Amino acid sequence: MAAEGLVPFEVRVQETDLLICATDNLSAIAHELVIYYRALIEEFIERFPVFKTSFVPIEVPGNAPDIIKSMADAAKSAGVGPMAAVAGAISEYVGRALLEHADEVIVENGGDIFIKSNKDRKMGIYAGESPLSNRLAVAVKAVDTPLGICTSSGSVGHSTSFGKADAIVIFSADVALADAVATRVGNMVRTKEDIGKAIDFAQTVPGVEGVIIVIGDGLGGWGKFEFVPI
Repeated sequence: MAAEGLVPFEVRVQETDLLICATDNLSAIAHELVIYYRALIEEFIERFPVFKTSFVPIEVPGNAPDIIKSMADAAKSAGVGPMAAVAGAISEYVGRALLEHADEVIVENGGDIFIKSNKDRKMGIYAGESPLSNRLAVAVKAVDTPLGICTSSGSVGHSTSFGKADAIVIFSADVALADAVATRVGNMVRTKEDIGKAIDFAQTVPGVEGVIIVIGDGLGGWGKFEFVPI
């Protein structure tokens, strides 16, 4: 993500590793926010271990923390387990809290991005060994933010995926939803012939604004985004 004019900083807490860009260095505040939201999730998992292990949606109590309900709702919409939305949820909740201290914030959490920008920016797409990797970029218009942009891959990284796609990119104002749907769509794509049905599914999920699929030299997309030069 191009972040000209912003101050970059990293926040690491156990498995959570955020790259944040904001109008000021808010690393101390962001660190406390990560600790807080991780604690909410960890404490909930202690009471409901299935929340961590399930590969299918589960119901959560009405008095669960908002971040937990956000993950559960996203999982239900996508048809995956709630932990498929954890990175996107942390990005969004940390990012929205930081907006109390800065006008512009970009939070990237392992490929899952929350962005609120006052200027148009662009984001490159890394797709592993695909010949299209680092040859595609999309415009991120200020008017469309806050926005979630989440990437899943069956060939890159350590996250669980049952598919073979080099990159699945989902756009949504709900970052947890974008994360969960990226996982579901990624699970559906094992060959280039799967691109069409995966896009069809993404279109059916309320709140999804766009999808890009890269597998090998295959490319497909739908929705509210614009390719721009790298």
